[in-house]
Formats: sequence, structure tokens, C-alpha cells
Amino acid sequence: MEPSFLKAFPEFQVNPFSEEEDIAQGEKRKYIKPTSRNDPKLEALQTFFMDWINTTLKNEHIVVKSLEQDMYDGLILHHLIEQLGSLSLEVEEIALTEKKQRLKLEIILKSVNQCLQLEESKLKWSVDSIFRKDLLSTLHLLVAIAGHFQPELAIPPNVKVDVINVEHTANGFKTEDSVEYITGNREPDESSSQAEIFDELMAHAPEKVDAVKEVFLKFVNRHVGKLGLSVKDIDSQFADGVILLLLIGQLQGYFVNLGDFFLKPSSPAEMVHNASLAVDLLMDGGLLDVPINPEDLMNRDMKTTLLVLYCLFSKYKTKEA
Repeated sequence: MEPSFLKAFPEFQVNPFSEEEDIAQGEKRKYIKPTSRNDPKLEALQTFFMDWINTTLKNEHIVVKSLEQDMYDGLILHHLIEQLGSLSLEVEEIALTEKKQRLKLEIILKSVNQCLQLEESKLKWSVDSIFRKDLLSTLHLLVAIAGHFQPELAIPPNVKVDVINVEHTANGFKTEDSVEYITGNREPDESSSQAEIFDELMAHAPEKVDAVKEVFLKFVNRHVGKLGLSVKDIDSQFADGVILLLLIGQLQGYFVNLGDFFLKPSSPAEMVHNASLAVDLLMDGGLLDVPINPEDLMNRDMKTTLLVLYCLFSKYKTKEA
């Protein structure tokens, strides 16, 4: 069992890739980072597919308890494909040796790939990756199977993981970090939550954060300028909630009662009070689509501050000062 402190402090978790692994020169592999292993969305997706498989194969008395440990040898995939696609595959029911298991899996995946009508270059799994119990490949395969045979299935959306890409080159191992979606699209669309948009920004375009800050800075000053206020540092000047509350009032056309907040907060508790009031106003006004912790604003968490400003900017960017 994983030590509890590893879950609490994921930075102490080991790299999932070991150079001792048998990776041929020229081969590329992906590994889910340990920090993503305990992501609630990833765990929910695994539970969803285990429940789906167990329900689909209930009459055959098959029970899946682990996607990694139970799917690799082709036995359950065999039953699942025959049940969903009304197919009859010419493979051994029980393959006991590793060689026969691998051959069985190869035949099954060939049939699956033909059903899905996907180009080989578009496949996110292989016989090798499934057989070595690779969770990322197994989930990609199940998403494709479910989407093809039961498109009405409500698969949990927007599940993504941090991955390590490993390539064995002539000069040794080359690694690169990235984010990969298992369900949903990589690019945020209109249905993406505000938080997901900023997750994408910081994961894929951190170099653009300063430019985003500059846009927000001009937007804020355009509206608080007539109150005699000026914001020069987005990272710090929203921490006490005062300017944020005044900005919300300016944009939404109402006066925030001075008795409801601390105009000159002198303690962390008063700052959190102001931030909480601002978050409540944004939520009540339908401007913020995800709950946030007011203490994150007080603690100058950049993502939280930018998220709050984005929800105002996205609605009022064309509003005249």
C-alpha cells in the first residue's frame, strides 16, 4: 500500500519511469505521473469503466477489480467485444501461457481496430502497451470501444493526466512532460469551465500569462480609475478583497455597502471576509462557474486571482467605463 505521506506530499513520489525498463532504442512510451494517479477524475473514470464492464458481463459472472491487472491478457476484452458487437472471435477461451495470451490479445485488438475503422497512426494503444498493463493505453482503448458500441454512454468528460514522455535515443533517454486528455478535447471550448481554461493556459502556454495579466490590468484600471484607484500589481493588490469588491460594484452597477466589508482590513480574517463576500457576489451573479477558496485570494494565488478577474473580464470586457 502506498504510504499516506506520498498522497499528502506528491512531490516525494518517485518517477514512474525507470531507466532499467526494457525500452528499445528508438521506442517511445508514456507514463502517467504519480501526482495524477490519485486525481479524483481519473479514479472516477476507472470506477465508471469497471462498473460498466461488470454490468455488461454480469450474466457471465465476470468481475473486474482493476483495469490494469484484469484487462491485459485479452480474456475480458474477448467477452466484452463479443457481447457489445455480437461478434464471434476465433481465439482460445483460456490462454495460460504468456505467448498464447499475447497472441490472443493481438487477434482481439486487430478485430477491435477494424470495427473502429481508425488509422493505425491514430491509435492510442497497442498490443505491447495493453499487455504490459499500461493504464493510459487501457483507458484510451475502453473510451474508444464504449464510444463506438454505446455512444449514448455518459462517460465522465474532460479527464486529463500529467504524463512523462520517454524516448530511448542513441544518446540515452530523453524525457518530456505533457498533459494528455483521456476524455474530452485538449483545447478548451465554450463548455469548458473557467478553471479548466486556466489549467490549459498554465499547462500549455505559461509564457502567455504575463500578456494575460497586462490585458486584465488595463481592464481593471479602466473601471476603477474613476474611483481614484490604480492597480499596478495584480498579484498583490487583490489579496485584501477591497479593490475586487469595488470593481464588482462598478461593473454590475450597484454600491457595495461599506458596512458589509472592511475598507482597510488589518488582519488576515478581515481580508478573508472581504474575499468571501466577493466570491459570494460572483457566484450569486452567475459570473463564477466553479467554487473557489477565498483564502487562496488572500494568499495571492495567481491562478485564483486571474480566474476571478477572467470571469469579470469575459462578461464586461466591452462595457464602457
